[in-house]
Amino acid sequence: MNSNVLILFSRKGCCLCQTLEKKLSNISLINLKPPIVLSIVDIDSKEISIEIQRKYTNEVPVLVLDSNKLSRKIELPRVSPRLKEDLLFSWLQKNLNMCLKAS
Repeated sequence: MNSNVLILFSRKGCCLCQTLEKKLSNISLINLKPPIVLSIVDIDSKEISIEIQRKYTNEVPVLVLDSNKLSRKIELPRVSPRLKEDLLFSWLQKNLNMCLKAS
């Protein structure tokens, strides 16, 4: 079981969400150090708590890092929709390093 999960809170019909989801699916998250796996969560799903829905409903797409090394989930800064996939990989690595170093 992977201990590092990148959660993408998104919504059906959201072009920013769909674009980010496509880019994340096209890059090798397993090559990050440490590797991460992507979990895509529909913010409008009935399985999502009211608390999470209220927090992120007007903010999607939102990236959250969930790691065994962290005592809590960490919301990553908003990513530019203009980032190409190679720069998105570098952006993720930088943010992953900062989150795990701070723990």
